[in-house]
Amino acid sequence: MRKYFLPLILVFCASLNTVFGQGCVAIRHFSTCSGNPNASLQSSKGYVIVSTNYRYFKSFRHFRGTHEEPDRVSNGTEVVNHSHALDINVTYGLSNHIFLNATLPFVYNERSSLYEHGRTERHTTYSKGLADARIGAGYWLKDVREAHSGNLAFLIGLKFPTGKYAATSTFYNVGPNGESEIRPVDQSIQPGDGGVGITVGFLGFKQIAPRLSVYGSGFYLLNPRETNGTRTYRETLSPILQNESIMSVTDQFAATAGFTYSLLNPSLSFSLGGRFEGIPVHDLIGGSEGFRRPGMVGSLEPGIMYMKGQMMFSLSVPIALYRNRPQSVTDLETQKATGEHRAGDAAFADYLINAGITWGIRSKKE
Repeated sequence: MRKYFLPLILVFCASLNTVFGQGCVAIRHFSTCSGNPNASLQSSKGYVIVSTNYRYFKSFRHFRGTHEEPDRVSNGTEVVNHSHALDINVTYGLSNHIFLNATLPFVYNERSSLYEHGRTERHTTYSKGLADARIGAGYWLKDVREAHSGNLAFLIGLKFPTGKYAATSTFYNVGPNGESEIRPVDQSIQPGDGGVGITVGFLGFKQIAPRLSVYGSGFYLLNPRETNGTRTYRETLSPILQNESIMSVTDQFAATAGFTYSLLNPSLSFSLGGRFEGIPVHDLIGGSEGFRRPGMVGSLEPGIMYMKGQMMFSLSVPIALYRNRPQSVTDLETQKATGEHRAGDAAFADYLINAGITWGIRSKKE
């Protein structure tokens, strides 16, 4: 079994969860269309690979476009999200080319703000539970028994609306007489989005020197549903936000590429790559109305992985270098109707912590 993990070491950081979710931009804690691809790379016929991935970030830096608004932090009006996610992934090698994958994700989120609680007191809202589950399949172009120095896989899958997309919490100072009310939490911390999604993607690696390899991966999530019916209450903040009163169901994308260097033949590996991920302004299929915070994050991603026996342990820390919150469809509608520039903001994280454990299970003798 160990020999089938060797190529995995070379490309592990290409296969860490493709999208991490970095702030008020509602980038879901979401793996590629075959689930967590680090659990599916090079899995030969009959082998089962089980993995878990834990991710955490804190978002608090506000951007409009690419311009940061540091005064939000200095004057204490910033929105702070703390987000935790745990994926449980199972991959099965259907053949030496085809693998199947299923992912069961769980999340716990906290969101602290002033503007959602009457603008006079800071309070925290919460969400937790099962997020949107995924199933998928992938096809390696080369037989995994022979492709130890390079391979390329294409992926397709489905995302199901198993996570709550109208999760509620207590909001203070918002009732008619200043009392508290139970309302849906912000879109950025909803466990799910309410849509059935279709995902397409790829992942691959190529060894270019005895200990050095390059890797790449990418995916796009298509969410045909336009809105999910969950009220945002944004229209209560200002009459011009009436077109943002219902949550949008958004597409999502990510791409990553970089280098991996193996040590200790090759139990210990280091990697350095780049990552670009986000929520588009317009969906490819279906409408784009409703409230969304489109945004893009470009990150530098160092990583480390250690393998012992059939176990692999990993850690990566994507560090955000580029953050952009472009005008949304509703921003542009409001700008056209009022004749005044309109651009919503979003909070982003400085970095993300991603840790994983992967376990290969021998189901038959080779």
